[in-house]
Amino acid sequence: MVGVNKVILIGNLGKSPDVVAFPQDHRDDSSSVVKKASFPLATTEYRRNKSGERVEQTEWHNVVCWKTLAEIAEKILRKGTQVYVEGKLQTRSWIDKEGNKRYITEVVADNFTVLANKNHPDEQAEREQDPLSTILNDETTPLGDLPF
Repeated sequence: MVGVNKVILIGNLGKSPDVVAFPQDHRDDSSSVVKKASFPLATTEYRRNKSGERVEQTEWHNVVCWKTLAEIAEKILRKGTQVYVEGKLQTRSWIDKEGNKRYITEVVADNFTVLANKNHPDEQAEREQDPLSTILNDETTPLGDLPF
């Protein structure tokens, strides 16, 4: 039986993306790097409690973008930006400084779309007219397999 691992979120960035560049040793060009952008995304749902009052429930999600998508995220995403994110869930583990095993579940983004930018409405209007022309060019590297 085939499994499905698909996540779709619409929410607001809790902070601007953190971007890290990893060198790629297996290429001839020693200056080549792979970028990773990560940011928290808040999704909010509303419901009525037993007494009929409207209750807000916010969930926080860790979102990770790689390669070209990370470069785009670094250039256009800011705290407060509302985005539509598609991706998959991934859990990883590591040993912290105290020797404890830690786990984190992340949404590894395949794609995202900026829906609104409350903090910079002029930038949003500019993107709506020509969304990717300032980011993508002939030198943009296409998405591919991750280096690990």
